Amino acid sequence: MTLDLAGFNSISAANAHDAHVSIIDNKPDLVLLDWMLPGGSGIELARRLRRDEITTNLPIIMLTAKSSEDNKVQGLSEGVDDYVTKPFSPRELVARIKTVLRRVNGKQKDKVLRVFDLQLDPTSHRISIEDQPVDMGPTEFRLLKFFLLHQEKVFSRDHIQDSVWGGNVYLEERTIDVHIRRLRKALSSVENTAIDYAKLIQTVRGAGYRFSVRPS
Repeated sequence: MTLDLAGFNSISAANAHDAHVSIIDNKPDLVLLDWMLPGGSGIELARRLRRDEITTNLPIIMLTAKSSEDNKVQGLSEGVDDYVTKPFSPRELVARIKTVLRRVNGKQKDKVLRVFDLQLDPTSHRISIEDQPVDMGPTEFRLLKFFLLHQEKVFSRDHIQDSVWGGNVYLEERTIDVHIRRLRKALSSVENTAIDYAKLIQTVRGAGYRFSVRPS
């Protein structure tokens, strides 16, 4: 109720597993995380989120009854952005949330992503190669943004699906392949470029796909 009154849209989860699924599906701006959770501790979930490429920079505030100095040090050392102990003031919690979001958003503005003369602007939703516009669908746009943010790493089709479509969406493997082909075709639509950008999206046999400026 406090979050709703402060203008936030909040989603709750009853245990660590459901929380992780919801985070992957909904891609929230921030996570409020208790330490003691059914199905696993909050601190373990925080570690898992920090290890995952998709959620490594997701802001986390621990909101817990564990108030000892050792608990606070452990939580902060695991990479959480703030630590609030119960009982807490709802006004203070909202203020801390806004502070963390301002700090994180200041660092993680939707920067223009560039590779050689390929440019993706998340704010204007434009893509260009050598200053020539590239037209592609919204799914291919999200795919390209994902690849540009995670270069030189191999991702399985399941991982790509979770990141671009969400974990609760069922897709056949060939559907991923179709969108990859469409993305490559869009990147090849600009002719006479110094680099064949479609070839930067590499198929890794038996593993998935990788965006790399190095030869496959």
